[in-house]
Amino acid sequence: MRERALAALAGLAIGDALGMPTEGRSPAEIEPVTGFAAARGLPAGGVTDDTQQTVIMARLLIEGDGHIDPHRLADELLAWERDLRRRGINGLLGPSTRAALHAVAAGEPLEKAGRYGTTNGAAMRITPVGIANPPDLPDLVDKTVEASWVTHNTGVALAGAAAVAAAVSAGIDGATVREATDLAVAAAESAARRGNWAAAGDVAARIGWVRTLDLADVASLIGTSVATQESVPAAFAVLAHLDDPWEACKFAASMGGDTDTIAAIVGAVAGACTGQRAFPREAVRTVSEVNDLPLPELADGLLELRAKTR
Repeated sequence: MRERALAALAGLAIGDALGMPTEGRSPAEIEPVTGFAAARGLPAGGVTDDTQQTVIMARLLIEGDGHIDPHRLADELLAWERDLRRRGINGLLGPSTRAALHAVAAGEPLEKAGRYGTTNGAAMRITPVGIANPPDLPDLVDKTVEASWVTHNTGVALAGAAAVAAAVSAGIDGATVREATDLAVAAAESAARRGNWAAAGDVAARIGWVRTLDLADVASLIGTSVATQESVPAAFAVLAHLDDPWEACKFAASMGGDTDTIAAIVGAVAGACTGQRAFPREAVRTVSEVNDLPLPELADGLLELRAKTR
């Protein structure tokens, strides 16, 4: 379990770092990604908000004995954004998280801040919830909602986050990618009934559909934007078609669109389902050292929480 938890966290950071230079670009503009590259003022192996918010989430879970206090999460994310601005770093926040945090800062009640959040910010940072909780679906969906609603309180965003959390959780318990994806579909179906309704495609149905598509058709038929109903199923499409986690992350980073988040989700789920052999040691070392990531500390703390729920 420890190897799988470490691989899930490392895989998320690796996918994020691989997709960082290509984020927002069209497939035609992207040379196939073969490794880390410096871009956007970040060094090769540098990560974005996907990993940074995941670390915040992991620490809050550990400090909160398995629970996320929404007020604390909002405060931590606001403080993190202020720190980025002081350092001259802009543009890392996704649209839903940015809108919700700015609403909170302006005095909006927390209960209303995330009511329009439909993008993939909840899904990109939910991996710690999957590590900290066994794949007991009702409780896992509840924990996903608790960790997400302050910025992403819509059925579509919660469905995407629940799918990722469930797949990671199943992988930590030893599931294959196929088995983990089956649980992801069930989790997405359950979470879609939570939060506010939004006019968006069904995440669970799309995850099921992408298993039948040619991988080359995913970008055009599903999409790779920041919309949850595009990027989360796109990540599961890559997982369904490519068995090697390192190759899967590089492919996801080459798809165009929201490449860092798609590749981060691919890395997290593939790492959880594969364990220590998932990624080259040099890649794990690079993202850990370049970004000063305390992966063993976080993995151990999250697994201690998981043990308490058994």
